[in-house]
Amino acid sequence: MRKGLRTLLITLALSQSGFIFADSLKPFRATYSAKLDGGLAISADATRELKQLEDGGWVFTSTADAVLARQHEKSQFTYLDEQIHPLSYSYQREVLGRERRVKLAFNWKKQRVTTTVDDKPWHMQIPPGTQDKLSYQLQLRRDLAEGNTALRYDVADGGLLSEYIFKVLGEESIETRAGTFNAIKVERVREEGSGRTTYIWFAPDLEYLIVKLYQTESDGKEYELLLNQLENR
Repeated sequence: MRKGLRTLLITLALSQSGFIFADSLKPFRATYSAKLDGGLAISADATRELKQLEDGGWVFTSTADAVLARQHEKSQFTYLDEQIHPLSYSYQREVLGRERRVKLAFNWKKQRVTTTVDDKPWHMQIPPGTQDKLSYQLQLRRDLAEGNTALRYDVADGGLLSEYIFKVLGEESIETRAGTFNAIKVERVREEGSGRTTYIWFAPDLEYLIVKLYQTESDGKEYELLLNQLENR
């Protein structure tokens, strides 16, 4: 039960998209529903929201709620020359009364990020263009809207620098509560033998909003995420 809830929330955190335009960002609010098919009846609601601050910066938040579990993430960043530049990232997860908190602070002058877990900070050097675990999703959608096929991102991930790679597989029609959309199907490329697969469908008519995600775990459990509603702000 604990493993299923935790994996479901992680899937939600990695999956939901922003409302991206090729030459700009626009505020939005999107809601999703999710289901777990692994012998357990687990459902969750998720909300993603992108806001612009008075100083011109941006905040991207993600909240996922399931039975006895909750996860919240926030990324603050700037957007310049069609590139996302993260400034800070926070993560909070509560599962069956157990809590985990993580904070990242980016220092671009020194080209490093400080990760703090349970009040214990450590530093890591990072290359230009490094993203956090929310901001890379916005950059991915912008790159798809531009027609880019080199979908590779350095991501500050739990004190490590991870490489996230995606490939485009083709187009499919996807039915959701918000309507039926022609979508571009993308697969996350993982290490050989990982036992995990992730497919994501982006709708060009919704400026490459994610309309569906499907993931299988190494233990055979399956997860699905579907769009419910999208609002421009």
